[in-house]
Amino acid sequence: MSAIHDPKQNHLLGAMPDDQFEHIAPHLELVSLERSEVLYEFDEALEYGYFPTTLIASLLCSMEDGTSAEVAVVGNEGVLGVSIFMGGQTSLTQATIQHSGHAYRMKSSILKEEFDHCGSLQHLLMRYTQTLIVQMSQTTGCNRRHSVEQQLCRWLLQNIDRLPTDELRMTQELIANMLGVRRESITEAAVRLQDAGLISYSRGRIEILDRHKLEAQACECYDIVKKQYDSLLADLADKAVG
Repeated sequence: MSAIHDPKQNHLLGAMPDDQFEHIAPHLELVSLERSEVLYEFDEALEYGYFPTTLIASLLCSMEDGTSAEVAVVGNEGVLGVSIFMGGQTSLTQATIQHSGHAYRMKSSILKEEFDHCGSLQHLLMRYTQTLIVQMSQTTGCNRRHSVEQQLCRWLLQNIDRLPTDELRMTQELIANMLGVRRESITEAAVRLQDAGLISYSRGRIEILDRHKLEAQACECYDIVKKQYDSLLADLADKAVG
């Protein structure tokens, strides 16, 4: 494995006891993935599960008319392909790379086998899945009930939480596709946030200028999901130390 990249940059893998991690380590393959790359489609048989280290992926719900909306964001706190160990044979969503980076993948047959052994990996994956379900449920409600500006604030914060900087690169059109709204609505919301001094936006580059005010502008959905993830990361840190 690369000396630059470490599987334990993924919090789930990092929380595994050393002996159990060493058991699965030979089955982890480092992959580099680019933005907009589709890992898997809805209802597709999954060949691999992915443990992100530096990339961010979007889980998208697709409609018959070709439109889609993001239902969850996954970074180095989680895993892509939960249906592998949850009993399903195919994916429940589409998974698309939102920010380029790296992940470690494991063949689905091996991931399922290790999960069935009831070791620490099973507990960690179940704990994460619980948190993922909260995010998906809250996002669904948010997309229906809250303003585009509130949704945009939530979306920006969720992504920045998974990046090492306060800057991300994303066009308004792509953000609109993620949120399932018109691009013009994102433009109007972004202008209001920029005029208020919360963000700086230029040519697909978004910088968070005032995180505190951005959090205050976001709906309660961000705080609810963040508390779930903070609890998850605290649990994982405790296990890693233990």
